[in-house]
Amino acid sequence: MREKLLTPIEIGLTAAIVAIEGHEPLILTARDSEGLVGLPFGPFDALAHRTFEIGLRAWVEEQAGLRLGYVEQLYTFGDRGRHAEAGDTGAHMVSIGYLALTRAVDGELAANAASFAPWYRFLPWEDRREEPPAIIARDIIPALTEWAAEETPETTRALPRKDRVRFYFGLDGAAWDEERVLDRYELLYEAGLVEEARRDGRPAALARTALPPLGTSMRFDHRRILATAIARLRAKLKYRPVVFELLPPEFTLTELQYTVEAISGRHLHKQNFRRLVEMEALVEPTGVMSTQTGGRPAALYRFRRDVLQERPAPGLRVRSRR
Repeated sequence: MREKLLTPIEIGLTAAIVAIEGHEPLILTARDSEGLVGLPFGPFDALAHRTFEIGLRAWVEEQAGLRLGYVEQLYTFGDRGRHAEAGDTGAHMVSIGYLALTRAVDGELAANAASFAPWYRFLPWEDRREEPPAIIARDIIPALTEWAAEETPETTRALPRKDRVRFYFGLDGAAWDEERVLDRYELLYEAGLVEEARRDGRPAALARTALPPLGTSMRFDHRRILATAIARLRAKLKYRPVVFELLPPEFTLTELQYTVEAISGRHLHKQNFRRLVEMEALVEPTGVMSTQTGGRPAALYRFRRDVLQERPAPGLRVRSRR
């Protein structure tokens, strides 16, 4: 009996490293030799690193001069083709995605290494802090509506295309759910509306004569990994005090609100937000005033660590004005 040859597997580690600067959420990016932007990525060395996380921290520090703080594993991305060209019979790359939070900015990175970029550059439809982005009504919804109308009755999905468009993008009375970042990106990919779908040879993309400019594309499936990371962080805000991993040790309540808004992509009512912060008892005053606000001095606060012993799921269950 002829022995079946098994495809070799390689394990890579992909990091979605998030920071906040001013009012903007940033993601650490790197360019490959062809100029394509992506997330930092490196191989797992089973001989040098006892765990995946140790490996991740080691090569991020080596390549970017960045020591990571908060790190959590997201998901294992193993679709065939994510790192292979058509007809490639080489080793299959499986990537373990991570979400990491840091207070570092470009000035603290190693010279000529990766750099931070606004994450809404890659997923512009997710930023609703001022109002729903024009790109949704102008480009996304008409294209998705046309694609949904082409669906045949033989679909095997639980929800038809038109319902997924309505639910994921908050149309016709459906509420916008900021945590459905990955659902929205994958819907655009399935409909062939993002560059990655064309690059991967998806029939829906190849059938189009042109693609709308829906954000900056990334190499491999890194935009999908980024969408997964944003969705996880947005959900995590509501039941874990992870937001304080992105703030300096002392901060104003305005800085805290701007950071929560930047991550969630939604505007928050100032007084309601402050009542929520007071009710959740996540912060305590330092007794010091900041004069760096550009206006009247503002009180400085710090994260109240005792809350971690007081209840199992301390977070900010924020509600938007829309």
